[in-house]
Amino acid sequence: MARNKQNPKQKHVPQRTCVACRQAKAKRDLIRVVLLAEGGVAVDESGKRNGRGAYLCRDLACWDQAIKRGSLGRALHTSLQPEDVKMLEDFAQSLPGLSAEDKTST
Repeated sequence: MARNKQNPKQKHVPQRTCVACRQAKAKRDLIRVVLLAEGGVAVDESGKRNGRGAYLCRDLACWDQAIKRGSLGRALHTSLQPEDVKMLEDFAQSLPGLSAEDKTST
């Protein structure tokens, strides 16, 4: 039986959900934060490091929300240490978008 060449099979695109805004997006559109086996967290832009992971949008507002409301810690099943929070906030500053404070003042 010949395959219909007019309708090629679409490639599967893995979906993940942002822990802050709860929107499902393509895995490559999100940034993974991973809980390391030796303790602490790390930003995993490749999405391939070992450990429990959580996904966030590439938007500063989502990162602010996830850190302040604790949804990132809940998703990773840990409590974030102050040095981890500082590292994540520093990384988030390099992302596009307005912070939550900027959005409320406009």
